[in-house]
Amino acid sequence: MPSNMSKASTAGERPKKKPSWASILMVVLWPAFLAACVATGVFFSLVDPLELVVLDARVKMSTQGVHTIGFFAFWLLGIFSSGLTVLLVQKYHD
Repeated sequence: MPSNMSKASTAGERPKKKPSWASILMVVLWPAFLAACVATGVFFSLVDPLELVVLDARVKMSTQGVHTIGFFAFWLLGIFSSGLTVLLVQKYHD
């Protein structure tokens, strides 16, 4: 038996391989992107961007600008959520 094989691989289990940073980023960013698309669509179908009030002042931006900022805000929220999930799953498996 080669010396680099662990006991887990001899018992029929696969040796644990640490995921690459690129795969972790895709696991975090892609679901967050999809969630941001849905959240932006739902939010702005219920709220008129021209009627938004932030800190007692009406938002003075174009509709497209408000949609863009809203999308990126939802995306950041999704990134935080997905990143926290990946972190907790990795801690659980270690």
